[in-house]
Amino acid sequence: MAQVTIYARRQLIEARRAAISDAIHGAVMSALEYPAEKRFHRFIALDAEDFVYPDDRGENYTIIEISMFDGRSDSAKRALIEQLFARLDAEAGIPPHSMEITITETPRVNWGIRGVNGADLALGYRVDI
Repeated sequence: MAQVTIYARRQLIEARRAAISDAIHGAVMSALEYPAEKRFHRFIALDAEDFVYPDDRGENYTIIEISMFDGRSDSAKRALIEQLFARLDAEAGIPPHSMEITITETPRVNWGIRGVNGADLALGYRVDI
């Protein structure tokens, strides 16, 4: 399971929401061997006065927070971050210096999904990559 929250200025999200979502999902599918049908993205569109950050990040500044089950290797997480930087730059026009990415992992037992504890859920994809 991977839940992705994207924070950016309202104008950026409104103009590039689909491209951002596609770039993120492509990176997650490739780096984490994630199924195509498992896209979980939340966009938080912020007005300029509600999104304070250093000027050198530019108007495309974007924060991506990924919450997922623990179990992925460091190399898989490194590949995910690398692909996010590359794909969002190429596909959505967000340069790497304007992005910050965090990954938070939690044990499956700490998730509840479709009425089942995450530890008891049959996923249909691997987490131990």
